Amino acid sequence: MWSKLTLFNIKHRRILILLLAAITVFMGWHARNVEMTYDFAQVVSPDDPDMVYFQQFKKTFGEDGNVLVLGLQDSSVYKLGNFNELRALTDTLAKVQGVNGVLSVTKLIKLEKDTSNQSFRASPIFKQAPQSQAELDSLMRVVNQQEFYKGQLISPTTGATLLALTMDPKFLNSSKREGVMKVILGHAERFQQKTGIRMHYAGLPYVRATMTTKVAGEMKLFVALTVVMMAITLFLFFRTWAAVVFPILIVLIVVVWCIGSMVLMGYKINLLTGLIPSIIIVIGIPNCTYLLSRYHYDYRKSGNQVLAMTRVVSKIGLVTLMNNTTTAIGFVVFCFTNIAILFQFGAVATINIFVAFLVSFILIPIVFTILPPPTPKQLEHLDATPLTKLLEFFEHLVLERRGTVYLAALAMVALSIGGILKVKSVSYMVDDLPKDSSVNSDLKFFEQHFNGVMPLEIVVNTGSKRGIMKLKNLEKIDRFEKFLRTQPVLTTPVSIVTFLKASTQAFYNDNPDYYRLPDNSEKNFILSYLAHSQGKGGGMDSKLIRSFTDSTGQSARISLKIADIGSRNLDTLLSNQIRPQIKQIFNGTGMDVKLTGTTILFTKGNEYLINSLKESLVIAFVLVGLVVLILFRSIRAVFFTLLPNFVTLLLTGGIMGYFGIPLKPSTALIFSIALGIDGDNSIHLLAKFRQELAANGHRVKAAISTTLSEAGTSMIYTSIVLFLGFSVFAFSEFGGTKALGLLMSASLLITNFSNLILLPSLLVTFEHGKDENINESFIQHFDHTYHEEDDDAEINLRRIPLQKKLDS
Repeated sequence: MWSKLTLFNIKHRRILILLLAAITVFMGWHARNVEMTYDFAQVVSPDDPDMVYFQQFKKTFGEDGNVLVLGLQDSSVYKLGNFNELRALTDTLAKVQGVNGVLSVTKLIKLEKDTSNQSFRASPIFKQAPQSQAELDSLMRVVNQQEFYKGQLISPTTGATLLALTMDPKFLNSSKREGVMKVILGHAERFQQKTGIRMHYAGLPYVRATMTTKVAGEMKLFVALTVVMMAITLFLFFRTWAAVVFPILIVLIVVVWCIGSMVLMGYKINLLTGLIPSIIIVIGIPNCTYLLSRYHYDYRKSGNQVLAMTRVVSKIGLVTLMNNTTTAIGFVVFCFTNIAILFQFGAVATINIFVAFLVSFILIPIVFTILPPPTPKQLEHLDATPLTKLLEFFEHLVLERRGTVYLAALAMVALSIGGILKVKSVSYMVDDLPKDSSVNSDLKFFEQHFNGVMPLEIVVNTGSKRGIMKLKNLEKIDRFEKFLRTQPVLTTPVSIVTFLKASTQAFYNDNPDYYRLPDNSEKNFILSYLAHSQGKGGGMDSKLIRSFTDSTGQSARISLKIADIGSRNLDTLLSNQIRPQIKQIFNGTGMDVKLTGTTILFTKGNEYLINSLKESLVIAFVLVGLVVLILFRSIRAVFFTLLPNFVTLLLTGGIMGYFGIPLKPSTALIFSIALGIDGDNSIHLLAKFRQELAANGHRVKAAISTTLSEAGTSMIYTSIVLFLGFSVFAFSEFGGTKALGLLMSASLLITNFSNLILLPSLLVTFEHGKDENINESFIQHFDHTYHEEDDDAEINLRRIPLQKKLDS
């Protein structure tokens, strides 16, 4: 079948090339519409109870992660000229499309009691730009009396201040986000140039915009670096530009298909899917390398390009398809999860791994039977002396030093288990960026002066309509908020309680000593003033109150920010501090308190994602074992395949522990992917061994010797290509991506020990040669598809004259 397909490809090469070109143009047309995203919530299943509640929370109270903050700490900002520049910046930012509102010290409002109307009115402190330093100083004293804003816009300890920009979710969740952010940062930069005051930036909109910009930049960088690395590797292997240009062209075609398929499937590029184009190049090149190296080997024997290419595809087509299937298993297992970001990564990667196989097996035979035949110099790589010596050393270890191999394997496994015990599971909201990046340094600024900027939401359900206005319930919430203020990683909470405290202060003519909840005798007066205030011109906006309570007055929202303390510390804070305090304060009251928000969902999502990846690894083992069972029809073959790869994964886990690489979503991915890729080598070697076992009269040592000398070459070539390809991820700014590259590269080095030394040693020890019952019909079938001396009668030699036409 494979030989007929090859001849069909060669005969109809023009039609196939035009068809592939048309599909590539179609995919490229769609690829131009690809969008970037960095959505923290994608790591949680939409059916998860906490995610369902979070979605209900957003419908009731609005978004929690749509605030961008600009901070500064410089006493010169309170000089007249700089203050008016800050006021101008605030006004300018409020007019930017995509910004719903700006809150800053220059636009603060205070509640004033209107005795004649028995209401409160919201009055700006700075009704106009101050005209003198004395006027500014006087107004700033009024600002400092507003207890409501302390810890929110102005740090009571350091004097730092910030501008809070509420972003429009329609812009925040679309490709327009980067454009809006660029305009905002441009205005802030001009403010810095005019005043010399440094601005700091934080908030989820800024983090998301920064991350997506970096993901886009790194995707392009990785594709470029991977292409360069693969081009150098191919040239060193084959010493001909044709063997460089056309394989690179093939994988670039697949990259276009890859990005186009993302758009057609409705996916956006995120931190994971942004890696797929480079991964596809790295995985696709070995297909081309394997085909070309075998083509050169057969051409040197036959001297006929079409015959050599047809033989090669006939021999390795099935095995290469199985190898690609095993590689795809490392990605397809992610489709078994109910996590959007993982499902998308797995689906896109799996589809395009098979696309890479298909395109390479169509174009390589077509192109290299049209091009001039390889010269003797270009075939010299087949006799590479260093590689031959290395394989001879491996053969010596396998045949003469198996005890040493097993002892070394056991020692490394024991050492690795010690390393694995050191691995910690922890993640941060801006986990993957370097500690010295501007995002992290700015984040530290806000954590130092305001305790943090990551959103944390708490909802108190009183259990009855208008229950939130009962004084006993308000006092419980106030007690809880006082506890929250004692936590150094939390900001001052904002809620209906703080709003009522500000109202009490206004009722007593802005006296800071009265920033408290009203007592029984005051409550009715103050609530009456509030009721008369809503909806009146110049009065209180009902939307302000509705952002803290639901429409029935049954539930209240406590909104605060938290430092990016990491998933482990956050879990400790919630479990050992906040939840016990909730139980102590609210037990027996009939009130229900829930924690929610993007930060909570992100932390839970990471734990959920890591657990899902552990399950995916188990599924990957099962699927790889099933492929081996179908291919070899032997339980023993499954054991021989999985054991060495299990050792590889243990050693990789040990490296993580000893080098302090934490277990997080980006690093947990490695194990399933590595199992799929490393499983290729096991299947490749085992397939060749089975064929040689039949050809050598079931003499195990002779079969191993031939297997290592012939299959070992292509396995080492493939490992070198994959090692160099994945090593480009070490240039990433993202810690997780860098760890992915380093650990995958390490895994690919380890797999040479596992599959070229440990696996052959196991075969020599446990295979019984002539005593083993081998399925002869399958060996014959496999021999037809893989054996070098397969019967050329299967190939229609009357069609070989195509060679003359191609040469002319």
